[in-house]
Amino acid sequence: MTEYDYWKIFPRMPKKVTIGDITVRDGFQHEEKFISTAAKKFYLEELIFAGCRHIEVTNLGNPYLMPQFRDAEELLAHLRGDRFKKKCERKGINYDDICLTCITIREGAVDRAIQLKEKGLGPDRVLMMVSTEEEHHFANSGTSLPDYWKEAERCIKKCTDAGIKMCGTVSTIWGSPIGGATDMKDAVEFTKRWLEIGAHDVEHADHDGSASAPDVYRYFSMILDEIPETRLHIAHFHETKRVASASVLAALQAGITNFEATLGGLGGQPANFLDDCPVKGTGEYYYEDPRYVGLVTLEDTLVQIDEMGIKHGWDVDRVLWIGKQLERTVGRRLRSEAILNGRTLKEGHPEFARPGLVKVKAKLGEDPGQKLPRDWDEKANLPEQYRARK
Repeated sequence: MTEYDYWKIFPRMPKKVTIGDITVRDGFQHEEKFISTAAKKFYLEELIFAGCRHIEVTNLGNPYLMPQFRDAEELLAHLRGDRFKKKCERKGINYDDICLTCITIREGAVDRAIQLKEKGLGPDRVLMMVSTEEEHHFANSGTSLPDYWKEAERCIKKCTDAGIKMCGTVSTIWGSPIGGATDMKDAVEFTKRWLEIGAHDVEHADHDGSASAPDVYRYFSMILDEIPETRLHIAHFHETKRVASASVLAALQAGITNFEATLGGLGGQPANFLDDCPVKGTGEYYYEDPRYVGLVTLEDTLVQIDEMGIKHGWDVDRVLWIGKQLERTVGRRLRSEAILNGRTLKEGHPEFARPGLVKVKAKLGEDPGQKLPRDWDEKANLPEQYRARK
């Protein structure tokens, strides 16, 4: 007999997850217009009020390369300010539960994070990144993998001394937009190396949407077989084929408990154009059609996980409202379907019912709720050829 209990089929699948938001950093970094500082503050606050406790605030890299983040210090100052802390207190939010992360791809940005920490404004956590495919890594960092690993090791020691956690990202796990196919075993090895040199946790990233559900399940099963502490692992999926929700499900089935997403599925490479001016970014984009770039959407992911009965700590309805506001901020329709269609309502949509069913059933002599003719047996008697073989 088939086993119907999902959690017996996938015994590693969690009953509770953590979903971090990276809209204001990863989401906005690909926008070709400057998102106002006021808007960034609004979305950072609203996401936290809606339940986010792990949030990426900004990128502390060189604003010349990524002018979208020229307001980085102002955003951190806002979230470290007494006014925001009092807002959290009024809403019953423990401020100490909020983890503020900044991206610090190179050592100069790490040093900036430490300086801000000394001023009382710094992040709780920073992030550096390696790709298993070296051409992709070079495009993002400007240096080789061996050289970068030594830099990361120095930076982790600096951060540990300063009281800042370091997340190590592993990218191109399932493929590279530059080098093509990759070996998942390399990503497992890189994960071990991050933890060996002192990383607090590891983000496992599908930055170009190469992943397929079977390979996601296989990879995270490999990871958890080697390093079973689920707190250490974060799944990060991008969309290019509209199958990232399948990757989320496969990661859940493998036992992953930490995920990241963006409102509307925003995100991608740092923009190489801002407002009316070309900017450096990370060079040419890896795609030809801008519709097929970005992350898995926060709204749809929350609805998916919520309807599976998995606890997540977010106010889903508030997130759907925030997603609608973001479409107005960026000025276009985004990827989330949930902000249009909402959640599956158990009570249905009675306003769409056609009038007259009650009268028709009464006229036919049927009872309310009757679904089969009275003279049919209560139990279906299947023809022999359709019965299950014992």
